[in-house]
Amino acid sequence: MQKENADLSEKALLRRRLLDARAALPPEALARTAEALAGHGLALPELAGAATVAAYVSVGREPGTRALLDALRARGKRVLLPVLLPDNDLDWAVYEGPDSLARAGRGLLEPTGPRLGPDAVCTADAVLLPGLAVDARGMRLGRGGGSYDRVLARLARAGKDPALVVLLYADEVVARVPEEPHDHPVHAVVTPDGVTPFGRS
Repeated sequence: MQKENADLSEKALLRRRLLDARAALPPEALARTAEALAGHGLALPELAGAATVAAYVSVGREPGTRALLDALRARGKRVLLPVLLPDNDLDWAVYEGPDSLARAGRGLLEPTGPRLGPDAVCTADAVLLPGLAVDARGMRLGRGGGSYDRVLARLARAGKDPALVVLLYADEVVARVPEEPHDHPVHAVVTPDGVTPFGRS
């Protein structure tokens, strides 16, 4: 229990440091990052070859996903976007373009189309995960809300093994991310500098 509490506080400190660094980014860096992520993301075989991609709409100072979402859709991919449920689980709906997004709670942008249910993520060939950092083992540090822990657990229960990809700023690839037993490594990280694959187990 003591080690678990230490890991939690280590995660909290790292989250605070990374969020502070994001808050200091100038607006022009955000636009450059979004375009670079789209270019590198489209070149990633796991995304290029996917028929369905579960993704998310970046908000605030998150590395921008909008250009990548539109590029995936333009290539004929079925793009699923999350809808946050009251219990922090995620429902999903198909992305139908920028005009199909609406403001929701917590500053989120969510799709307005028909809800497909939480299990819809199990149809994805690749899942884009939000995060704050990833380390050389592919361990991801999330925001701490637990929504994507549920997504990953749902995929595991269904026996699904989609490519897990996290989008980050270049300096968010760190030496080590503190981990807990339920944490899953990702298969690749995309930053403005390029792609780092971690391999598939």
